[in-house]
Amino acid sequence: MRIVKLVLLMMLGSIGVTMAQSKKGTLVTAKISTPTVQCESCKNRIERFMQKEEGVQSTKVDYKKHITTVKFYSDRTNIENVKAAIANVGYDADNVTANTESYEKLPLCCKKPEDGGGMEKKQ
Repeated sequence: MRIVKLVLLMMLGSIGVTMAQSKKGTLVTAKISTPTVQCESCKNRIERFMQKEEGVQSTKVDYKKHITTVKFYSDRTNIENVKAAIANVGYDADNVTANTESYEKLPLCCKKPEDGGGMEKKQ
């Protein structure tokens, strides 16, 4: 009886490991708040930079809604790395603040309004 229980436990354990391995590498879609993204230039800068990030399949920036949608492979990167990559471009990403050096290099139109930046509203 003990042998049967042991064999069943081993079989269930190996099934669990197999299922866990198949979940690795799944494509994850994350929506990240990017409140400092203000214009088409910001959008293009982030999308171009994210193409170089390992594990990121696609990036779509909606600068009007201040949301960036990123699809990435979970076995190659994670959400924190994605947010850090956006911050390294010079933009805030959820709870991760922009890299200061990168932010300073942004054109004036891409900076925060309190820093003298921002796009003029077209009417």
